[in-house]
Amino acid sequence: MEFKLLNKASKKHQLYLIDNENSLKQVTELAKNEVAFTRAAFSNNSVLVPVNQYNRTIYIYLVKSKDTDWQTSEMLRKAGAELQGALNKQKIEEITINNLSGMPGAAYLVAEGLALATYQFLKYKTDAKKQEYSLKTISFAPKSISVKEMEQLSIITDAAYRVRTLVNEPLNYLSAVQLAKEIAALGKEAGFKVTTLNKAQIEKEKMGGLLAVNRGSKEPPTFTVMEYKPSKSINKKPIVLVGKGVVYDTGGLSLKPTPNSMDRMKSDMSGAALVSGAMFAIAKLKLPLHIIALVPATDNRPGETAYVPGDVITMYSGAFVEVLNTDAEGRMILADALHWAKRYKPELVVDFATLTGAAAVAVGEHGIVCMGTAADNTKQAFRDSGFRQYERLVEYPLWDEYGDMIKSEVADIKNIGGPGGGAITAGKFLEYFTGYPWMHFDIAGVSFANSKKGYQTYGGTGYGLRMLLDFLLHYGKV
Repeated sequence: MEFKLLNKASKKHQLYLIDNENSLKQVTELAKNEVAFTRAAFSNNSVLVPVNQYNRTIYIYLVKSKDTDWQTSEMLRKAGAELQGALNKQKIEEITINNLSGMPGAAYLVAEGLALATYQFLKYKTDAKKQEYSLKTISFAPKSISVKEMEQLSIITDAAYRVRTLVNEPLNYLSAVQLAKEIAALGKEAGFKVTTLNKAQIEKEKMGGLLAVNRGSKEPPTFTVMEYKPSKSINKKPIVLVGKGVVYDTGGLSLKPTPNSMDRMKSDMSGAALVSGAMFAIAKLKLPLHIIALVPATDNRPGETAYVPGDVITMYSGAFVEVLNTDAEGRMILADALHWAKRYKPELVVDFATLTGAAAVAVGEHGIVCMGTAADNTKQAFRDSGFRQYERLVEYPLWDEYGDMIKSEVADIKNIGGPGGGAITAGKFLEYFTGYPWMHFDIAGVSFANSKKGYQTYGGTGYGLRMLLDFLLHYGKV
């Protein structure tokens, strides 16, 4: 998507944002009968009104504030998504947004929803050209957005597109090795350092969790380290991002059922895609933060040498883990990455993972389950970012009793707890390998959409990316 800031009024297709009907007087392109038509549409509860002027269409959107700022912001994003459908029907390639409302960020939010709704994954469509959406350019009228805001919008939208595409790629293209190559390409383009450990190096490091999950696969694992370190950073110790990179999860010998389960498991690397896309945006935005990201990657298959329930695995940390379910594999590879993070003496570690069905059942597609040991002000900052971006968080407790549920009779801990509290016992498992300020985000319910809804398109959603970037954009400012 191309974004442009105009230095003079456009004569092409227009969108005007107003917050009261009197502002229609400022839309000088409308004739008296068109103003009357728009007022009548508003009185019939329409909020997005198209005015066809034959050689162009002028859209008028009436901004009605909700109870909270974050609800109003989301309403504007959804208005952008609604506009996307209208523009595509008319085969419109460029729209100019004019903000006449009293809300300074309205043009940004509408454009964000419009751009995100325009994403498509057509790589494997033979008639891709025919299915392509028409919109190519979003322009802004003078004073509707600043140059800095437009650049930020462009970078974050681009990052979201890239996250979605990585998630949408099938396993027969996106192996663990190919994922590492894709991340290296992102680093080269955006300007951050990428180092990838191959299987021999992973074996030398004795990353037992990652190697155990990989045992059933003919494809080798990878462990990718990304680093962005500007000359001047406001954090003395790095922030570390960790993303689960299970490029496909069959469940291993604890085989998943295919319907409504295994059929979307190419998305089990959504955490890896998210932190990789975040690093792309961080470097492009030139944030004054030293940030490292870690991606342990493999597929999980029931091959001849696959790890089995009852195995005891020596983890990278040296801890012994009793495996009771090979489908609880994400926590095994994340544990090794979380232990690796200790070498940086981090200020904060944040992990993203499609970790548990329990989290998806609990909050569905409407939020992220989170938990952690970070300071209360850090947790509040994440919550604030979640509301601002409408990628909301539900915090779960990490009470000691949940830790008792993963104690093992034969090893230090086991990789699953009882039938209840599954999202939390998974978090407690991860906590065992931390020892620094840490937050865990379980994105199992939100990483993949089975249908288009608003600006969330079918497939990979990138849900959580904008929340994380918002948190980092505000980092150290509270």
